[in-house]
Amino acid sequence: MDEIRMLGREEASQRIEELADVLVDCVMGGASVGFMAPYGRADALSFWQGVIETVADGATLLFVAERNGRIAGTVQVGMRQMPNQGHRADIKKLLVKESERGSGLARRLMDAAEDAAAAGGKTVLVLDTATGSPAETVYRKLGWQWVGVIPDYALYPDGRFCSTTLFYKRVGSGAATA
Repeated sequence: MDEIRMLGREEASQRIEELADVLVDCVMGGASVGFMAPYGRADALSFWQGVIETVADGATLLFVAERNGRIAGTVQVGMRQMPNQGHRADIKKLLVKESERGSGLARRLMDAAEDAAAAGGKTVLVLDTATGSPAETVYRKLGWQWVGVIPDYALYPDGRFCSTTLFYKRVGSGAATA
């Protein structure tokens, strides 16, 4: 049975090993999500420890997709912004294990993230993704608006340059003005 839900600090801490598994799987699979190869468990555990701190103080909402009781995917919503951007949130690190891709988990994670952001008073969401990646197609199918491409914005884990595509989406009361 699949389940999409938000984790609080305590449960995220208890399940940090599973969160690390998802991140290592994605990075070692070539995803440009901010990390360089070689990337191991210690790296992933350190990253998730930092995320859990932001979950604890309410700056980040952390969603997981569970398949058969194990975490198979995750996404974060960065809720805390500068004072003149309080209406905006950032979608961060949509990650789905390679073996689970194509099963609808990314769509369900994004739906939960968008709904929670809207419930939290956000009206504009933004994200970036590797240009030409499968995620780019997913975001377009989910109604995200293409903004543009920044060439050579980041690196793939193997060191090659990676262009980045920017997207936004209006949600909640802001959706009517899209």
